Amino acid sequence: MGISRSSRHKRSETGAQRAHYRKKRKFELGRQPANTKLGAKRIHSVRVRGGNTKYRALRLDSGNFAWGSEHVTKKTRIISVVYNASNNELVRTNTLVKNAIIQIDATPFRQWYESHYAQPVTKKGKSQAPAADAAEPKKLSNHAQRSLDEKKKDAKIDTLLESQFAAGRLYASISSRPGQSGRADGYVLEGKELELIFSVFKTLTDQQVTVELKNDLSITGVLKSVDQ
Repeated sequence: MGISRSSRHKRSETGAQRAHYRKKRKFELGRQPANTKLGAKRIHSVRVRGGNTKYRALRLDSGNFAWGSEHVTKKTRIISVVYNASNNELVRTNTLVKNAIIQIDATPFRQWYESHYAQPVTKKGKSQAPAADAAEPKKLSNHAQRSLDEKKKDAKIDTLLESQFAAGRLYASISSRPGQSGRADGYVLEGKELELIFSVFKTLTDQQVTVELKNDLSITGVLKSVDQ
């Protein structure tokens, strides 16, 4: 019958082998872990107790991520796994599990921000943007202009996030269970949680830091801003 979650096959505390007084039961079964990898989407459905269905994600390459401070959620591409508190092997193999820290594509969030606030996310290239739009400035009604001006009062974002937008990647955490729901959904890291992750990156040894993390030049700049 395979993997069993019963304790009848375990030895007692004194080391004695327990007697086999009954066969295995369906409700004691266990299943092998999904070990969801980063790749082209592949999801299997599993019939479970009560006739219900679980969705076992074997490979995923995207998910829905919430930007909490802006109250917006976008579907975006997952780039890589950069940290896992439980096991560094899950980072090396790019395994998607709940609470894994990953990097996602910032493009959908950048496009939403620039559309919503009518201004660039980062200060880089700010001088070039007006030059391109100078030919055809968009005329807004008084009501629309007042509404936009009101929005811009809350348009400021965290320095750590701004530098990530400049690099085109955001750090996020997976809050769903890919092996149960078949999805890798989560939220963008901000504030104290983001600062904590960067402090963890600083303390990691060279053996633990992934090559991709070392090559990401944006992190160096972000870490300097944290120190200051």
